[in-house]
Amino acid sequence: MINAVVVGLAAGLLFAAAIFVARIYNVLLASFEETRNSFAQIEVQLKRRYDLIPSLVEAARAYLTHERETLEAVIAARQQASSKLSGLQNNLTDAGAVKSWAASEGALGSAMGRLSMVIESYPELKANESIAQLTEELTSTENRISYARQLYNDLATRFNIRRQTFPTVAFSSLVGFSENVELLQFHDQVEIQHVPKFELVGA
Repeated sequence: MINAVVVGLAAGLLFAAAIFVARIYNVLLASFEETRNSFAQIEVQLKRRYDLIPSLVEAARAYLTHERETLEAVIAARQQASSKLSGLQNNLTDAGAVKSWAASEGALGSAMGRLSMVIESYPELKANESIAQLTEELTSTENRISYARQLYNDLATRFNIRRQTFPTVAFSSLVGFSENVELLQFHDQVEIQHVPKFELVGA
């Protein structure tokens, strides 16, 4: 009789423990997927920006015959950032991959900043209708990226806090969440936040 009671208690405790661990898993999974989804929104806007940049460079090329190096630097930086973004959504806990991509975004921001200054020195270029439209679209896209990045960092922080809070931290590795999600911080934050914002004639 006593053995039966002990077995029953043990079974009950194991069941309760299983429910507890399952709940931890479900909470962490939901939080992690929210974070991944928010990064996907950043990715959509980044790809739009990556698509717009070559169009801007081509539209400006005829006016900037003496700025070939600047234009090529923008295209090279855009290619590097685009390449490193590929597959990053599935590696948000990989600090090396995230930081490497963030560095490439910083380089792109710097290159776009230099292009912005060059365009500012060519009044006829700023007055070009195609340039005006592209820069307006890029500015709008950049604003969306900034908003989406902030949302991502908020959700990533929430996931990291949940993962590290007791008693979840004691079981997070057991259920497959052993690493924090990396926040998005760029080396050239100032340049990225202000690129591209051109003063357009007639604006």
